[in-house]
Amino acid sequence: MSTLDAKKIEEAEALIGQTDSAANEYAKAGMYFKAATAYRIAKSFDKRKDCLLKAIDCYENNKSWFHAAKSYEQIILLAKETDKLSEVEDYANRACCLYQQHGSPEAAAAALDKAAKMTESKHPDLALGFYKRALAVVLIGDSTHQASEFASKVSRILVRLKKYEEATKALKKEISLNLQTKSYGQVGRLVVALILVQLTLEDYVDAKKTFKKWGNRCDPQEVNTLQNLLKAFDDEDPELATKMLASPFIRHMDVEYALLSKDVPLPKGNRQMTKNAVDNAAN
Repeated sequence: MSTLDAKKIEEAEALIGQTDSAANEYAKAGMYFKAATAYRIAKSFDKRKDCLLKAIDCYENNKSWFHAAKSYEQIILLAKETDKLSEVEDYANRACCLYQQHGSPEAAAAALDKAAKMTESKHPDLALGFYKRALAVVLIGDSTHQASEFASKVSRILVRLKKYEEATKALKKEISLNLQTKSYGQVGRLVVALILVQLTLEDYVDAKKTFKKWGNRCDPQEVNTLQNLLKAFDDEDPELATKMLASPFIRHMDVEYALLSKDVPLPKGNRQMTKNAVDNAAN
């Protein structure tokens, strides 16, 4: 143990020893929080977490919901540092509840967003839950622009996880939100993404309905791509379908949808051959 570590542990223990004489719960919480900071510098992770939890108890006893929530966010960061991401879910949800109780929906959504970004790579299912809850939180506050951002994250993770039935509902919700904010430039690409998901589900009828309902929101390039793609399925033409799915326009969509285009079951023909053609065209 270095001299600095020993000094910080001594400092933390001194602060903890003073908590019994604290003037009130808020002051006691502050002492525990300072002790946690000292333990952080000394890299004493378990003791740091214990102090943060005690600080949270004191903040909650004092009805200081915002400070309690901020302390939970510190534990979330600790979980990242110690590679214990499975612990993030409980603490992030607690932080969200406390921020809402304080009347700070923006902070609640931000805490969930941080937790989602932290877990998305290794635990996409966990991140999906955070983004869904963040979406619900901002919708309560009628923040449509922010809601559309979270809706986009929900849709993309659902596609990545191959939860296509749920992804169709999420994409329709995302389209609706973008229409409300008059973000028409986003709508066209979302229509393409939705049709790709529907074709992956081999739901050609719904794909045509989607184009009929929202195709007028697409730009000329999007319209041309979708018309030819749907025509390929209508005519059972795997070569045209392959060509459209490998088009530069689709290849340059968000990565989840660009990759999805390779999994769309092609009409008739030799599926493996045509899938290889898509891969070759994409490369």
